[in-house]
Amino acid sequence: MNIGEASKTSGVSSKMIRYYEQIGLISPALRTESSYRTYGDNDVHTLRFVRRARDLGFSVEQIKELLALWRDRSRASSDVKAVALEHIAELERKIAAIQEMTRTLKHLAGHCHGDDRPDCPIIEEIANGSAQVNMEVNPRFGVAALK
Repeated sequence: MNIGEASKTSGVSSKMIRYYEQIGLISPALRTESSYRTYGDNDVHTLRFVRRARDLGFSVEQIKELLALWRDRSRASSDVKAVALEHIAELERKIAAIQEMTRTLKHLAGHCHGDDRPDCPIIEEIANGSAQVNMEVNPRFGVAALK
């Protein structure tokens, strides 16, 4: 099947399929004489695996590790569990950071009069960083993380 059919069948966009090939997450597709990519059932199965792992929030590096474990029939389930538990810990850190941001914003919004006056603690906090928020930005996750 061509890339469009593989995309439709797997639920992974053609653009992402090309990207996953480029970064080595999936094997390069076979090519026709006219250089079109062709995919088989195993390729689509792998793409579905990748899509599901992405849906669960695993990083590309974690997916590489999971794919290697999936392909290794002699793997120990404890290795797979370790990847999952590490991911759960990351998710819990993100949740805590988002909850802290929510508390801070609720506090600031509660002190903003929301009227015609220009004074606003939300703007003041963004401009000056004056609120005591115990967080730092983690560029890997795009959210603040607790210090």
